[in-house]
Amino acid sequence: MNSYQNKRVSRVLLLILSALLSYLALTYPLALRPSYLPITVGNVAPQDIQAPVSMTYESAVQTEAAKKEAERSISPIYLPADPAIARQKLDDLRTTIQYITSVRADQFSNLDQKNIDLQLLKNVKFNSEEISSILSLSDERWESIQQESLRVLEEVMRSTIRTDQVFDARQSIPSRISLSFSPGSNTIITRLVEQHIAANSQFSEDRTRAAIDQARNAVQPVSRSLLSGEIIVRRGQIVTPLILETLEKFDLVRPRSGYTNFIAPAGIILIIASFIAVYFYRRPSPSLNNWRSLLLISTLFLIFLFLARFIIPNRTVFPYLFPIAGFGLTIACLFNVEVGMVLSLALSILASFGLSSSLDLTLYYALTSMIGILVLGKGMRVSSFFSAAAVIGCTGSIIIIAYRLSPGSIDLVGLATLLGSAFVNGLASASLALLFQVFLSQLLGTTTALQLLDLSRPDHPVMQFMLRNAPGSYQHSLQVANLAEQAAEAIGADVLLTRVGAIYHDIGKAANPQFFIENQVSGKSNPHDDISAEESSGIIIRHITDGILIARKHHLPPRIIDFIQEHHGTLLTRYQYARAIQESAGQIEQVNIEKFRYPGPSPRSKETALLMLADGCEARARAELPRSEVEIRSLVKKVFDYLQQEGQLDHTNLTLRDLYLAAESFTKTLRNSYHPRIIYPEIKTSNTPTVPVSQTEEIQTGDRKP
Repeated sequence: MNSYQNKRVSRVLLLILSALLSYLALTYPLALRPSYLPITVGNVAPQDIQAPVSMTYESAVQTEAAKKEAERSISPIYLPADPAIARQKLDDLRTTIQYITSVRADQFSNLDQKNIDLQLLKNVKFNSEEISSILSLSDERWESIQQESLRVLEEVMRSTIRTDQVFDARQSIPSRISLSFSPGSNTIITRLVEQHIAANSQFSEDRTRAAIDQARNAVQPVSRSLLSGEIIVRRGQIVTPLILETLEKFDLVRPRSGYTNFIAPAGIILIIASFIAVYFYRRPSPSLNNWRSLLLISTLFLIFLFLARFIIPNRTVFPYLFPIAGFGLTIACLFNVEVGMVLSLALSILASFGLSSSLDLTLYYALTSMIGILVLGKGMRVSSFFSAAAVIGCTGSIIIIAYRLSPGSIDLVGLATLLGSAFVNGLASASLALLFQVFLSQLLGTTTALQLLDLSRPDHPVMQFMLRNAPGSYQHSLQVANLAEQAAEAIGADVLLTRVGAIYHDIGKAANPQFFIENQVSGKSNPHDDISAEESSGIIIRHITDGILIARKHHLPPRIIDFIQEHHGTLLTRYQYARAIQESAGQIEQVNIEKFRYPGPSPRSKETALLMLADGCEARARAELPRSEVEIRSLVKKVFDYLQQEGQLDHTNLTLRDLYLAAESFTKTLRNSYHPRIIYPEIKTSNTPTVPVSQTEEIQTGDRKP
């Protein structure tokens, strides 16, 4: 079994284990309940049951029965006859008649061909005798049949015809035909007309539904009164919905702690587990490819679920205080928004499953979590957490008002308590997410948006170290970061991670800055000229390992170290390799090519691949100074083609569309960087010294001083 199959088996086992533990969280409280005899609709009552107290209540069952009776009293409502339908049918009949007339008048067709042509009619079907009769009619007689057919159809369609009346309307055709026509002509007219008769008064579902709704709404709630000691149901009597409703009103029905209460949780667990499995199979997330991430998510999910199932039931305020949205916010920060929303929905359903107020609690948990996640996003600023807390509180308050604010029974103190709980919930959820992401990101070795923003600050110690020791490499890294950032946005990659990784990718050059051309002073000797090609290559390659050492010394996240390791992949230091071949007098076999190869690995993500592409394009653009967009586009294509040929992009999941968009982004960014500039003329006067063209303008236009 290969590693890929091992990963799939491990994920399935983790999902099954999580499902079993979730089932335990849903069913364990049931094991603590006492057993009661089940009473459901259709069952036989096991004993006589009396009303313990006198009570009058609004009976939903009887009210619904009264509404259904009112609904049955409403007859279907049809729209008035539509004259447009009659006109359309008359036009269709005229078209049919014109076709028959043209067939009759066709001098180039024999009788058999005319028979075939008339049989091809779609709207009207004639038998062979009727076709022969039509073809044998005189022109005057055929003309009168045409006029009569149109007259009869118009007369029929003037009346209101519903769908169930079409047959009767067709049956009335013979009685409407003038008595001057023979039976054969009557048959032809009937055939022509009957197939063009259609319902012109359509059933109005909207009006009928409105009338039904009006009738139902007009029904007043039906109240039912029972006296203390009155028999609700006798032993052996079949339990009806009305009886069960009465028992529930008196709180005389309890669930039984038996197998029936264990099947429902199993069903909901099975559905949610299947949904999660199919979702992640169809939409795999690169951030969830490692075992540690999946284990962390499962553990966090189960912790929230167990706490919810032990804290929420049989309490009034705690369900609205429980910070279940903190789970979704944490997952969104550590991984991505989509995963956070999907798992938050699953947790919200399970946390409130089977409770008396499961509907409003499910909506309360799910909507506050999802809207909070959308507002927080990747949590790029601390202020985003405060915004998410406020939105969670507002959303929860609106849901509480929608479900708790009922006329005639408003408990203002209780309502205010729940509204306050909603805002405490939001603050607690955001605080938990902020706290969890700090600790859990260290455990996972991942980067959060807040970490990346901190790393991107120019006053970061590593950035200051690089700026002081290797200012040229620092500027080069910024240029590469700009290129990679724009391309990442174009293809939908992680923009912030790409930019920060690009800024840090060459920090190893700060250990030996003088060996890299961007840090060398013009006019001074190149230190590579005094050493062998193999030594030169080793120093160049060592900026990878030096960068890793610096990154680990300053505790940079592993994802940033990936950019340092992968930005050259397993490419060759081509200049030094060519020089080594030259030093060996062209004896390629005497040169160990592995001495000139970067250690790699090649890029394993879209973000590091974009860095490699951007690094190559920026370096080549700096060397060649392209003058036009055509030259820039050619330069970018050469870099892309070379890296693809070398197999450096094979493990990055970059599509052809991604490569196209990235190339277009690089071209646009480089064009803006190397756009032509106006060369200002020198101003020579007797009192004004010569004003030379700025060096920047000369470089950007490709000009040099003689």
